[in-house]
Amino acid sequence: METRKLYNRIAVLRQERGISRKELAEIIGVNFQTVGYLEREEYNPSLDLAFRISECFGLPIEMIFATEPLQPMSQELLKHRKEG
Repeated sequence: METRKLYNRIAVLRQERGISRKELAEIIGVNFQTVGYLEREEYNPSLDLAFRISECFGLPIEMIFATEPLQPMSQELLKHRKEG
């Protein structure tokens, strides 16, 4: 089975919180280069790593990762407000 590409918001979330790649890597327990690979979407995280990233940012996994290109977070939030 072919691995699907995952899109993510890691870089945006990290920058919004003023966290460096090295700091995020220490929090989630990976090498800082892994964070770069994830941000450039060159590497798909394991399920465990995806949960650690989700917990770090305090967001559901589906707000960080998707199998289709992600819309800007503001559009996602507006969509969820209209649905809720």
